[in-house]
Amino acid sequence: MADTDSLPPARGAAVGRRIGIGLMYGLWKPRVLGAWRMPPSGPAILAVNHSHLIDGPMLMGTAPRPVHFLIKQEAFIGPLDPFLRGIGQLKVDRSTADRAAIGNALGVLERGGVLGIFPEGTRGEGEFAALRSGLAYFALRSGAPVVPVAVLGSADRSGRLIRALPPLRGRVDVVFGDPFAVGDGSGRRTKRALDEATVQLQRRLSGHLAEARRLTGRSRTQNDEDETP
Repeated sequence: MADTDSLPPARGAAVGRRIGIGLMYGLWKPRVLGAWRMPPSGPAILAVNHSHLIDGPMLMGTAPRPVHFLIKQEAFIGPLDPFLRGIGQLKVDRSTADRAAIGNALGVLERGGVLGIFPEGTRGEGEFAALRSGLAYFALRSGAPVVPVAVLGSADRSGRLIRALPPLRGRVDVVFGDPFAVGDGSGRRTKRALDEATVQLQRRLSGHLAEARRLTGRSRTQNDEDETP
């Protein structure tokens, strides 16, 4: 059981959601598909592909419920530290087994909240090609359903006015998939169980990403061209 005193406040994530709505809809044109698939209550894990730094804020502003994201500790610098903590985000040291972060993440799920995870571990191609075992661990340990989410268009380079950001007022697609349970229901967290769950997750998340591209008309080839400097 997590130390409830150390958990990020649920109201903080609700404030973060309101900020995200204002920023994301003010700067871009999010098109959200399948948000109704997200469980309306109870614990849930959002598994999100990650190709741009706005993917987390985009989910905070488009998800139908407040989200607590696990965010690398390097982002908690200067005034961002109290701000991110204040809006309910979780700092994690990726270089070690961060027991405090693990406990806080499980605590969010235990109280029926939504945990956001980038299962690839870091920003990259956003292909769900190489998943770390953290997502599998949280899913097996908590029993919470995993909701696959694809963010498409955030890495587009054409038409940028600000080099580090997608084209302002450009469309970014956020596609929610069907929630699913991970593992065999036994709650086992052995290495074999984690490995099997990771394979299951990669298959389901990659399948959702392919379906999201089909629905939005964003092909892999098109995205490659968008990434050309």
